[in-house]
Amino acid sequence: MRPIDFSDFVASQEARDESWRRRFAMEDQFGGAKPGRGHRALASLYRAGKSPGVITQNIDNLHQASGISPEHVVELHGNTTYARCLDCAARYELPWVRHFYEAAGRAPSCTACGGHIKTATVSFGQSMPEDAMRRAEEFACAADLFVAIGSSLVVWPAAGFPLMAKRAGARLVIINREETDFDEAADLVVRQDIGAVLEPFIA
Repeated sequence: MRPIDFSDFVASQEARDESWRRRFAMEDQFGGAKPGRGHRALASLYRAGKSPGVITQNIDNLHQASGISPEHVVELHGNTTYARCLDCAARYELPWVRHFYEAAGRAPSCTACGGHIKTATVSFGQSMPEDAMRRAEEFACAADLFVAIGSSLVVWPAAGFPLMAKRAGARLVIINREETDFDEAADLVVRQDIGAVLEPFIA
């Protein structure tokens, strides 16, 4: 199934309707997801004061659900558990959007300004969020240890933050089952299951 480009979402009511149809279909399949061992381990390190936060490409809100404060989770690709108006940034909860969609048979418009309501995620063709990029850079440059977990490190600009941290003086650890292009730059590479590696840190 071809992803819906951001330009299509903005231009077409039909594309917006299809986008929300897909989102609610996904909710029925994955809405009950819970934090795994990796999420819980990172939350334990966070609570112990060993980690200031997390930079993530995930959009599932599971880091927050595991106990990491939302202000310390930098979501590079946004969050699919709520929606925002693209014009005025008003926040909408998904049950409200779904109720409107199912009752009206179409995607809703913002009740405040009439703008398009979209999941708070970054779609293909959409600009990366400036605030999240700035905060991720701050985290990377301030780190003394940067741990890249479960990432192939091929999606940019997210892939650049481990190297940014390394250039700023941090030690770099990569935990991933497969090789990455940055393994040679890392101080330690662990090619094992994320949950198995991190489980001992769960408190």
